Amino acid sequence: MPDTATLADTSPTRTRQPLLRMPDATDGARIWELVRNCRPLDENSRYANLIQADHFRETCVLAEMDGQVVGWISGHMIPNSEAFFVWQVAVSPAARGMGLGKAMLRDLLARDATADAQVLKTTITHSNQASWALFRSLAREVGGTLTHAPHFTRDDHFCGAADTEHMVSITLPAASSALARAA
Repeated sequence: MPDTATLADTSPTRTRQPLLRMPDATDGARIWELVRNCRPLDENSRYANLIQADHFRETCVLAEMDGQVVGWISGHMIPNSEAFFVWQVAVSPAARGMGLGKAMLRDLLARDATADAQVLKTTITHSNQASWALFRSLAREVGGTLTHAPHFTRDDHFCGAADTEHMVSITLPAASSALARAA
């Protein structure tokens, strides 16, 4: 009988895929911990993350893997506008390189809560190359045009304490086409 300790494992390798879902109020503290561990993201208060997970759950997404929160996007529809604003994207170091940021954005854009969005908006500092890459990639994928301009400036809005945030806008032609067909 062969020694089983020396037999090679020939089973197929499994790729773990994070589960994407709407958050709920019980996720608030775990979201705060994730953001806190994703430097250089700005921490919100635990209460702010609780409110996002509770009141804005339809426009936020949580990613879990092996029972751990590994991704989070908070967002909301801008009042009186056909624009979806992405407030914050956080991906745990344990889940980077998997395309999780874009998968979460796709999930949000496919929801009924964002169906009227004709543009996606977010703010990004000049130095945040990971965010620029993510949103440029999304714009290419959806066939949208990406534009940007300084919006919240270092001196006028942050009293010199934070870098200027550029307002990034991506047209969502697929959403516009769907709305035109429905009309």
